[in-house]
Amino acid sequence: MLQRPKPTDSEADLLREQEHFLTSGAPSAANVVRRPDKRRGEAGEAERDSGETGGSQRDVVTIEDLPDQLPSLTPAPPKKSRFKAGRVTFEDEDAEERLDRSDTHISAVLSKIVERDTSSAPISLPAFTGTAFPKVLHRSETNNQVRGPNVFSSLVLFFFLALLLCSIEPPAVSGPTLVSGQGLGGSDSSGETMRIHKENQAKLQAMSQSEILEEQQKLLSQLDPGLVEFVRSRKAQSVPSAASPSKHAEDKITFAPLCVCVYESEEDLPVKPQKEWVHMDKLEPEKLEWMRDLPAPRRKGTKKAMQARFDFTGSLIAPTEDLPTHLGLHHHGEEPERAGYSLKELFLLSRSQIIQQRNLALSTLANILSKARAGEYLSVLKGNMVSSLLDAGLVFLLRFALDDSVEGVMSAAVHTLKALLVSAEDEECLDCTFSWFRGLASFPLLPTAQEEEDEEDEGLDESLKETAKEKEERKSDHDVARQDVIKGLLKMKLLPRLRYILEVVRPSPRVVQDVLEILTRIARHSSSSATQVLDCPRLMETVMSEFLPTSWSPLASLPPLSIYGLPLASAVKLLRVLATSGRHACARLLNSLGVRERLSCLLSAEPSELLLEPTEALRITTEAYRLWAVSAGYGQACKLYISQGDECPPPPPVSWGHVTGLQAALLGHLKGFLKSLDNPVQKDSSLTVIPAYLVYLEAYYHQLSRQVLLPASYLILVSVCIRIVVKPCFMEVVVKSSSVVCNLQQSSHLGPETTPNLPGLACSGWRNRPGLVVPSSPFPLLTGLGLLVETITGIHKGLSKKVGLVEEVSYHMHITYVPTEPEVAKHASLYHQVALVLLPWLLPGSEYLAHELLSTIIFSKDFISEGHSGGPEAVELGELKLHEETQQHTSPSLQTVGALLREACVQLPSIRGCFLTHLAHLESSVLVSRDAILGHNPWIKSHLLPELTGPILPLDWPFLPLVSLYERTGVSDGGGLAVEELPQGSLQAVTHCLQWLLLLEVWREDTIKAVLPVAKLARLSCVFLCSSDLFLERPVQKLTWGLFRLGSRLDSLDLNEPPPGLASFQDLYSALLAQYEAVSFGDRLFGCWVLLPLQRRYSATMRLAVFGEHVGMLRSLGVTLAQLSIPIERFTSPPEDSLPVLRLYFRSLVTGTLKFSWCPVLYVVALSHVNSFIFSQDAAAQEVEIARHSMLRKIYYLTDEVLLSLFPLLVFLSSICL
Repeated sequence: MLQRPKPTDSEADLLREQEHFLTSGAPSAANVVRRPDKRRGEAGEAERDSGETGGSQRDVVTIEDLPDQLPSLTPAPPKKSRFKAGRVTFEDEDAEERLDRSDTHISAVLSKIVERDTSSAPISLPAFTGTAFPKVLHRSETNNQVRGPNVFSSLVLFFFLALLLCSIEPPAVSGPTLVSGQGLGGSDSSGETMRIHKENQAKLQAMSQSEILEEQQKLLSQLDPGLVEFVRSRKAQSVPSAASPSKHAEDKITFAPLCVCVYESEEDLPVKPQKEWVHMDKLEPEKLEWMRDLPAPRRKGTKKAMQARFDFTGSLIAPTEDLPTHLGLHHHGEEPERAGYSLKELFLLSRSQIIQQRNLALSTLANILSKARAGEYLSVLKGNMVSSLLDAGLVFLLRFALDDSVEGVMSAAVHTLKALLVSAEDEECLDCTFSWFRGLASFPLLPTAQEEEDEEDEGLDESLKETAKEKEERKSDHDVARQDVIKGLLKMKLLPRLRYILEVVRPSPRVVQDVLEILTRIARHSSSSATQVLDCPRLMETVMSEFLPTSWSPLASLPPLSIYGLPLASAVKLLRVLATSGRHACARLLNSLGVRERLSCLLSAEPSELLLEPTEALRITTEAYRLWAVSAGYGQACKLYISQGDECPPPPPVSWGHVTGLQAALLGHLKGFLKSLDNPVQKDSSLTVIPAYLVYLEAYYHQLSRQVLLPASYLILVSVCIRIVVKPCFMEVVVKSSSVVCNLQQSSHLGPETTPNLPGLACSGWRNRPGLVVPSSPFPLLTGLGLLVETITGIHKGLSKKVGLVEEVSYHMHITYVPTEPEVAKHASLYHQVALVLLPWLLPGSEYLAHELLSTIIFSKDFISEGHSGGPEAVELGELKLHEETQQHTSPSLQTVGALLREACVQLPSIRGCFLTHLAHLESSVLVSRDAILGHNPWIKSHLLPELTGPILPLDWPFLPLVSLYERTGVSDGGGLAVEELPQGSLQAVTHCLQWLLLLEVWREDTIKAVLPVAKLARLSCVFLCSSDLFLERPVQKLTWGLFRLGSRLDSLDLNEPPPGLASFQDLYSALLAQYEAVSFGDRLFGCWVLLPLQRRYSATMRLAVFGEHVGMLRSLGVTLAQLSIPIERFTSPPEDSLPVLRLYFRSLVTGTLKFSWCPVLYVVALSHVNSFIFSQDAAAQEVEIARHSMLRKIYYLTDEVLLSLFPLLVFLSSICL
């Protein structure tokens, strides 16, 4: 029988038992089964591979009756984690990220190890002794050290430490006062502690005072300072405060706590504690220090800016102002003597756990924002307050505060957000101008900052670049809010939160008004933002049902405690602004949200019948009419009160029968309002109403002119209108209000704070400063009068004599009537100058007016009277007189300016066609603008004007064909021309552009002064950079010579100022020099253009570029002094003071690079400056003297006969010096 191996068996015994087992043939208790490796394929393949390769085989031990899978414990309940229920998970949360957060692996633990600061830890160094070797440490001397987890030795050390720290003489107590011994694991723990205590006392009594002090210092140097402080504090608490001093008090050594305030008497205390005060039985001087009066504020002795502090109303507190503490303005840590809170402290308080602090901080920020938007801090604070708050994260702070569960904090956050976004004065200004001509149109309040192109998109094809929408989605909330505050708030789900506040929270009336104003500001941002307001689930439904109900009960109290269920003027205004964004949005409001029914109800009732407070009722009625006007502007809501059988495109046609007899009523009202203009009390209100009557009367006469059969008395009707309306209105505008129109720049009012990412209209204080938007402004009266005059004169041209002023003054005061009467034609030049000044001021949305100006006035020969009244001849006579006075040979082109002007006047129609062709890309905008201005309502898509990126045309629009050609064919970044030949018609376009520029420079010089001289020079340089031979064409040569003569005399030319669109003039000049060297062929015109920036008053860098990098061009720069038409003194005076330029002048003269036959002008210039430098008697630096002597030494060895003849005295002086 086989036996199990025993522990005492040797290796030979085990081998013998194994051989016996194998020979017996008994079955084994375990079998070796070779299972297939799933990682290597099937079983057969694994065995074949292992057999072929002869690799090692793995043994798998199996036990009989053991299943392959573990049995399921079905009776056992599933394990539940008690922490899982409290764990918050999200559906879109990544499981891998969640595992990383809860990872407890050793790597995760080690990554969180923080090194402690050991800079303040005590370091004990070994004591120096006189012996050669350190003293042997015996076990008996180490009783005071803690070794391992020995509780007994720890207690002994602790007791001994307590006795040493307290006093030399042991206190007369019955036992230890610091440790009770409860932690000992014995039955007699208290007896053990008492025994240790007595042993410590006996040991202390046997030691002298010096030994105790030495041992005390040794313990303090070896033990943890925290343990020492703990023992001190416990000892101080254990001694009674009223205990009588012992006879050994003078021998005790006590350790007072740090930073303890010691008072000699009770009179020194900030406040005397009373016995009846709770928890004031124990004196705590450190806490009483906070109750001491603050020192008086004083201005710091520094010129640096001090931190701004504000009170709760947002007013800035002066640093030296001493305010009482009961105002609550001293509850901050920094600068406790100064009253008020800084922005940093307000931000901290807004995230406080105390509700009142959060509410107070947000309210204070709202007041600060209101004052900052009004511009009250511009003169007292450095920097932009609104920008500083936005950079500090105010948007995110307010968005977090809106989610606060406390309604008071949430209301304060809404009010602060309203103060940030909404400008009440901007809204008042827009409401005031609504009745003007095209007053319902407004610009979107989009940021003006341009986004830079991503580096990832550089060099990619346009089809591979990301769209603007994809870039917007990829940006974070912070990046979006930094560029556009409104977009950032929309991205942070502001609209659903506002809907929740209105629908669920149902806050107070002020909060509701703030929310509606915020929504109005968001709708003014852009059409896409207005669409998001309409698309927000249940937002507009809540506004319509709660704040524009179809029926409501009379008010029980004024003001009402809740405005839910009552119509609000701010809600109607929100609808009006949303409708302004587009005709589709207006149709959604009218048809889907039930605005049509509510609008008809509000318009049909008088304000007194609305069962509301009178002021609110009047505002609601006014806003309802404005909403109807916006809807009618699209041709919608035109059938609210009429029923029309035949279907027709909106608006319904108006026949003469609809307006017959209307003139008498309109003229009667207008006559009464005109009389009230003399009354100072009624003047402002009359000026507000009269323009609306004029526009309405213009529509009446416009409809009259469209009738097939005009009434017989129509001329009498028009004459009556002229006598009663036109002349009195014209006298009011021209005589009484001309100072308001002409003196717009005399206001000293500081503008409000604006930021690029949160633009506004800058209308702060608009009621109290002169301008075109004030209530007393004559501008709306002028526009209405202009429209009426245009229509009247269009009916019959002979009426212009009765009017006395024939012009069309539209929204931009634009003149389009062609003068035909002699009395009017004599002022044609004035009208032309006004049109030229107004053209570059037209903003987007007025493209049709710009097109009309260009088509009718700008290029009309009727308005350029100089062309047919002896203007060219006068220019020629002036040139002849100049020639006689100078007695110099000038270039032939200078005598042909008169002929060039005569030719330009003949080519005015072609010049107009050239400019209109280059503005053809504005055709779609012109059509949209035409529909809006002419009132083609069914074709108007939106009353929201295009984005305000600047005027339609730049100030330098006369150079447009030239600049456009350069952008297409000019010098590229890598050098050389972008195309081999110019497009067809380029020569003719450049010729027409130069003709127009010459005409403006001679006859309209004042109108083109707005363009900087350096900008003119840079634009005209495109003539030489567009092509290799364009400047050689004869028409271009003649015109450019004439312009060069006019431009070269500009004393205000400043080349140090960079031209618009260029980094510096130096870059443009480098391109001109390279182009001259390549293709000039010594052209005199090109040479004069290159010489112009080399005058002495301009920067020396351009002279260095000519004589340094492009010195080879001196051989072909053959412009003579007579051809230059610039006095040579401008090149030679004052003497050159740049030593590098002087060295280059001298080198070019000595080496023969510069000769008089090659480059006469620069030869004279270089020679003059070198002579002045060498003969100068002024004291100079050592470097200058060394350079002067070096030049003298080189002159001595000259071999050039020409130079020797020019330097005879210099040669003599140099021989003396040498």
